[in-house]
Amino acid sequence: MKSIAATLRRFGTVVLALVLVVGSFAFFAPTAAAETYQVKLGSDKGMLVFDPAKLTIKPGDTVEWVNNKVPPHNVVFDAANNPTKSADLAKNLSHKQLLMTPGQQVKTTFPEDAPAGDYTYYCEPHRGAGMIGKITVEG
Repeated sequence: MKSIAATLRRFGTVVLALVLVVGSFAFFAPTAAAETYQVKLGSDKGMLVFDPAKLTIKPGDTVEWVNNKVPPHNVVFDAANNPTKSADLAKNLSHKQLLMTPGQQVKTTFPEDAPAGDYTYYCEPHRGAGMIGKITVEG
């Protein structure tokens, strides 16, 4: 009888140890880290474009806008051409202040709850020249 009780205690200890080890993997597993992407304002060849013009990201990711060539540039999100049609979200994502110096940068972090879809943006001074881009947020 004593040997059965001792065996059960050892078995219980082994099971508890396994549960703790497996549980610690779940607890300490790294979460998916948000990414940072870079978009140049003006191509290296001096073209009035965003480089890249199309980008796919996830909610929570950040886009770093770097003034490259042929300034001034800015980044304005178009509320009418975004999934939410929200003027507030477009305003929060935008950087209307003109970047005048090459190398200047601003960042836009998309909210964790950003709806999936295409977000269209443009450079105000060069919109007529076709300086328009698109960010696709994956769901």
